[in-house]
Amino acid sequence: MTESQQLDFTATCPKGLEPLLAQELGELGGVVTREQPAAIHFSGTLAVAYRACLWSRLANRILLRLAHEKIADAEDLYRVVAALPWEAHISPSGKLWVQFSGTNREIRNSQFGAQKAKDAIVDRLRQQSGTRPLVERDNPDLSVVLRLHRDQLDVSIDLSGESLHRRGYRTHIGAAPLKENLAAALLLRCGWPEIAAEGGALLDPMCGSGTILIEGALMAADCAPGLLRESFGFERWLNHQNDIWLELREEALERRAAGLARQLPEIRGYDGDAKVLFAAEANIRRAGLEKHVRVSCRPVAAFKIPSHRPVERGLVLTNPPYGERLGEQEALRETYAELGRQLKQEFPGWLVGIFTGNPELGFSTGLRSHKQYQLFNGSIPSQLLLFRVREQGDEGAGREPRALSEEAQMVANRLRKNLRTTGKWAARNDITCYRLYDADLPEYAAAVDIYRSVEGSVEGSLAGSLEGSVFAHVQEYRPPAKIDENKARGRLRDLVRAVCAVLEVPMANVSIKERRRLSHKAGGNKPSQYQKRGDARGERSFWVREYAAELEVDLWTYLDTGVFLDHRPVRKYLHKLANGKKFLNLFCYTATATVQAALGGATQSTSVDMSKTYQAWAARNFRRNGLDAYSHQLVEADCLQWLTSAQQNRRSHYDLIFLDPPSFSNSAKMHGVLDIQRDHADLIRQCMVLLAPGGALVFSNNLRTFKMDAAVLEAFQVQNLSGELLDRDFHRNPKIHNVWRIEAKE
Repeated sequence: MTESQQLDFTATCPKGLEPLLAQELGELGGVVTREQPAAIHFSGTLAVAYRACLWSRLANRILLRLAHEKIADAEDLYRVVAALPWEAHISPSGKLWVQFSGTNREIRNSQFGAQKAKDAIVDRLRQQSGTRPLVERDNPDLSVVLRLHRDQLDVSIDLSGESLHRRGYRTHIGAAPLKENLAAALLLRCGWPEIAAEGGALLDPMCGSGTILIEGALMAADCAPGLLRESFGFERWLNHQNDIWLELREEALERRAAGLARQLPEIRGYDGDAKVLFAAEANIRRAGLEKHVRVSCRPVAAFKIPSHRPVERGLVLTNPPYGERLGEQEALRETYAELGRQLKQEFPGWLVGIFTGNPELGFSTGLRSHKQYQLFNGSIPSQLLLFRVREQGDEGAGREPRALSEEAQMVANRLRKNLRTTGKWAARNDITCYRLYDADLPEYAAAVDIYRSVEGSVEGSLAGSLEGSVFAHVQEYRPPAKIDENKARGRLRDLVRAVCAVLEVPMANVSIKERRRLSHKAGGNKPSQYQKRGDARGERSFWVREYAAELEVDLWTYLDTGVFLDHRPVRKYLHKLANGKKFLNLFCYTATATVQAALGGATQSTSVDMSKTYQAWAARNFRRNGLDAYSHQLVEADCLQWLTSAQQNRRSHYDLIFLDPPSFSNSAKMHGVLDIQRDHADLIRQCMVLLAPGGALVFSNNLRTFKMDAAVLEAFQVQNLSGELLDRDFHRNPKIHNVWRIEAKE
């Protein structure tokens, strides 16, 4: 392994940190090749990997990839692993540890996969030297990590050793510790490096064991976070190049000494619990920062700018408790409210970041967040809420919204009630996009859907400036003819104002789709779902997360957004069914169902739709989620013609088919007119011809009056899943949701 050789690496991280980690790895000299949930793939020299282990503030592990091959069964697994030159990586008398994750049709247990891989390594070393290594979890000389995903096996060496988030300074922790790399991510999202460079302060009014303060000081002092660690995994690896490592470490020590010699910004923490501050002080000393970071016992009600070294601007960042039980949450509301009062009174013009697993408590501060980032604190979905404290007399964009009218306040109360119920249900079930309001109050006839973006912009869009934000999609239902149009528009305005107030989002984050009455003189055709709307604001697409997938959404440009939220449980159902299957998606739209099926383990897929717009959209979804274009094909075609051709040409059968046609279509691209009530039986029969033995057809439509043809019920085994596959956020309007599972009779 030469000094200049380019190698392939993977850096793992907590979910939500991927874009930040990709940027960091680029700054450390790596070339990012692919992003996936909780991991970044990059290439570079061995020195780049050492530098990442030493300097990364965000990664958990740095893995050196040795092989990437397709396997079918345990014999393939053994063959691929045994073919690698393990004698070049570990001494036969050394200590080995093997970790395995993932399954396929043949390898159904990760423990079995680890055992098979361990046997392959041990057998090869025994054949080479007559000696075999010990297998031990603690302090191994070589840790091998294998990941199996959709029959693709990655074999890697863990260069990190213990997870990189364990810097080595934190021997004392509080009751709810914040991991070091997550604390670093919060600081980066708040722009702390830039604030520190301008002399701004960092204050934490509920600092606990001091993790945010220490990470902030390490950044401000240009200290490598890995310098305090006792060891790294690569140090006992046979290919370790110690001269490169010692040079990098010496450089880091020089930078640390120079950084700590400078006067750092004011970095101070407070907590009302004197006992937890003993832990904070011990951690600060172990990090070598006792001259630069101070903590003292002070309740939130006394939180002020330090008097001994007053500063005009800075960052307040804190991770307050959020309570797991209702009684605790109610007690904490006053704590958050007190924090808000102190911030307004003592910190005008400051930036505030509150990281919480209960955003509703964050809103209790009485401040309006201008940006939100969704992250995970362990397995807990959490948010970083950013606030800019308004200065006295500030009449700019950050000012408090005008008071709602009595009518708008009524709608706001309903929205808040729904947030407490549906919103909490969504958070518990890891759902980030959902219907918040569905004409709950008849006179305010509209649907309000919530979309929360993930980090990372869409090609050619403005989403980079909208990262981590909450968006609302307001769709007006057609008001009755007896309702005056001006009155209907006034009610819609009230609803939109209530949405902005309750969700604390600017109007720029709200998309409004109005149902306007057209006079006969106005003429014109009904706008197509494929056409851009005349009032579109330009490209403003962004990414949202749906379980393990990330999907592109555009609330403004077209009538539809790119993701049908009512089909969320259908996509989850297809995900569960798809493992090892060949999948067909007809009328695929933006192919979100295909993405979920592929992530669920579908080995191949074909997605058919006649819209160039949606095919291009689907291709972006595929790229974002790492789908192989050869295994997962997009076909631009009229589905009716494609079905006929598929039968005539005897194309291969599919194990799982998803048929989701529109209720009615007379598109100029189609030959004829599609009426789903009239034509569904013929469509189903054509699909069943393409279905492999033992396969299933999932048929869906949104026609309120739909009735399944008796001939279909007679010819096939039919199961109505409409109620089962309807989430609670769409219970108010169940008639638009029809889902059937259809199989051949035995």
